[in-house]
Amino acid sequence: MPTLDIVSRVDMQEVDNAVNNTKKSLAQRFDFRAAKYELNLDKKEKKISIQAEDNMKMEAIRDGLRTAAVKRSINLKVFDFKEQLPGPAGALKQEVKIREGLEMEIAKDIVKRVKATGLKVQASIQGDEVRLTGKQIDDLRTVMAHLNASELEVPLQYVNMKS
Repeated sequence: MPTLDIVSRVDMQEVDNAVNNTKKSLAQRFDFRAAKYELNLDKKEKKISIQAEDNMKMEAIRDGLRTAAVKRSINLKVFDFKEQLPGPAGALKQEVKIREGLEMEIAKDIVKRVKATGLKVQASIQGDEVRLTGKQIDDLRTVMAHLNASELEVPLQYVNMKS
């Protein structure tokens, strides 16, 4: 019986490269020469902290981060931009959570979408991934195409495909 696992993973080294590229590009901008800003990645907590003087600089940092992420082939759905909060000395700060793994609600939604296809494919939730099992490998490929066409809030990868 063919099987495959549906996961949502992020290469943290690529995220680190995107953050460093953003810092480098901001250092070269004229409007950021004398500005006080911070852009830090915490790999263990899987979050990026941004701090800027004003809203314009905050938006420029976010745009630079998005641009660098796209250049590094990072799907923008992995970034969960939290609410912008006032920081010290009138500055603004914001946290960006990096989504990795399938949350239970999203995994249940994937299982529901798989069952809605009507194909003979069983889906089971195993921790932060969903395992698909079917009689034919073509059914699994059809489910993959169906899930890729649907708009989920996290990027999906398909691993461990076995026939």
